[in-house]
Amino acid sequence: MPFLFPTLVGMVVFTHGAVFAAFFISLTRWDALTPWEWIGINNYRDMFLEDKLFARSMVQTGYYTLASVPLGMVASLLAAALVNQKLKFMTFYRTVFFLPGITSIVAVAMVWLWLYNPDFGVINWLLEIVGISGPAWLGSTKWAMPAVIIFGIWRGLGYNMVIFLAGLQGIPDVYYEAAEVDGASRFRRFWHITLPLLSPTTFFVLIISLIGSFQVFEQTYVLTQGGPAYATMTIAYYIFLQAFQWFHMGIASALSFVLFLAVMVVTVIQFGLQRRWVHYG
Repeated sequence: MPFLFPTLVGMVVFTHGAVFAAFFISLTRWDALTPWEWIGINNYRDMFLEDKLFARSMVQTGYYTLASVPLGMVASLLAAALVNQKLKFMTFYRTVFFLPGITSIVAVAMVWLWLYNPDFGVINWLLEIVGISGPAWLGSTKWAMPAVIIFGIWRGLGYNMVIFLAGLQGIPDVYYEAAEVDGASRFRRFWHITLPLLSPTTFFVLIISLIGSFQVFEQTYVLTQGGPAYATMTIAYYIFLQAFQWFHMGIASALSFVLFLAVMVVTVIQFGLQRRWVHYG
């Protein structure tokens, strides 16, 4: 017990204590510079009834989540299947796929700023080769969020790929050998063996991807700053604006608790639905 005491104190003070303090601040009007003023649930009421940016940021966050999570999971699973082959230099290929996950997100976002440049960016240059006029990616209200989503999928590809790869390598070969003897095609083996036995791994990737997508911040901060015309305003970036640019600490704390509740509800729903498609053992 004495050895656990420092950890318990740190957890109570810096984790639980911070949560209770944030909830208290969400019931006040405070700019971090002057004394706070108690206003009760007014921050929450104004958020839902009057704050149009809150509604827009939630919609944009939902858009990002619904697009990036399934596409990112499919891309990661395909990448894992590719690097699960017994070929030469496979360790090198796995390393290349994983590099985006350990590289500084600010550094790679700066590279993507150049890739998305409408005048001399590589992406539009490649599109012009095939006769397509590329858009002003980050300057367009139509294409800014898809650009952020593409970057997010690329960023999370390597991390999720490693998890899927571990799941694939945990499936016994005997199942595939028996199916091959029975004449099952490669697709049927994938559909009836790989996917069911990989479902616990898929569920784990789904949960962490959902939680991460609701908290997306760095991409919008570096690439678009929530623009143009708030087209990429996510809830995490909106919390940042309220807290550290506009110094509305009470509103920012209230937004944080709403985000927490949204993530919790989605996660609980997924845990309820997982009984229908996740197979253990």
